[in-house]
Amino acid sequence: MDGEIVQEMVRSGATAVAGLMATAAWNQASSRVVRLFGRGERDEEASAELEVIRAEVLEADGDEEVLADQAAALRNRLRALFRANPQAAEELFDILAEFVPGQFNKEAGGTYIINTITGSSTVKGDLVIQAGIVHNAQR
Repeated sequence: MDGEIVQEMVRSGATAVAGLMATAAWNQASSRVVRLFGRGERDEEASAELEVIRAEVLEADGDEEVLADQAAALRNRLRALFRANPQAAEELFDILAEFVPGQFNKEAGGTYIINTITGSSTVKGDLVIQAGIVHNAQR
């Protein structure tokens, strides 16, 4: 992956992992995320750290400030991970493509589509919708 895509994976990947922690899909995804962060050598430590973050996410119950704090913690971890292991960005992409379908897609030719919206749900007063396929969308 090129540097720009890796940086976007740090930003949006951290938010996606934090969001995934609050879903039932985390039960299936967690072992792969633990292996990603632990790199096979520190899996128990990575698992414990991720569970602390997940507990905060679950306890936040939608509190945007707490969720932002946990996403920031994951961003810091991802930056360090990708610096030490550049191929880990591709691994995270594959995990998120499977467990957060529609947000992380690989198009033919290696094009990556990553959408990130922070703050308000509108951009310059226009409605913003992120979806895979929208039929008969009306404003």
